[in-house]
Amino acid sequence: MGRHRGNAAAGFSLPELLVAIALLGVLAALGVGGGHESLARQRLEAALRRLDQGIQRARAEAQQRGQPCGLSLRAGPDGSGWGPPAAGSLPPCQRSLEALQEPIGGGAVQVEHNLPAVLRFTANGLVLDAGTVVLRTAGTDLRRCLVMALPLGITRLGRERGEGCEADPQR
Repeated sequence: MGRHRGNAAAGFSLPELLVAIALLGVLAALGVGGGHESLARQRLEAALRRLDQGIQRARAEAQQRGQPCGLSLRAGPDGSGWGPPAAGSLPPCQRSLEALQEPIGGGAVQVEHNLPAVLRFTANGLVLDAGTVVLRTAGTDLRRCLVMALPLGITRLGRERGEGCEADPQR
């Protein structure tokens, strides 16, 4: 007379299970897509900071040594990064190069710039060259930029827009 329905209510039906799996798949796809863009943005930010760090280290090294030195920014599919001067008789900012051996962005970041072949730093830390560097990577539409101004070599970090580099807000 009193039939017990405990067994039927203990599990999930096949349609309920399929709906749950579909929802988990959708949530996982959304998480992976957002995570991929976040990782790409982090890669850009790290590359931009490393680029700026190279300039600041070279300035400090020239000033500490009391001698001019230079760096070259390589850009290419095999990896972009700081290297010794490609031409000329200016000695490299050697200690800076030793600290910055890896490619900027681990080779996953594309670097475009209008810097001269050799960035020159004077014995008192001034910069004799200026220009703009734009960084981009797959996985995001964000393009980060660095603008270096003369003569102090002050760098401004920002977001590249069609019209130029829009400076980041000061913190």
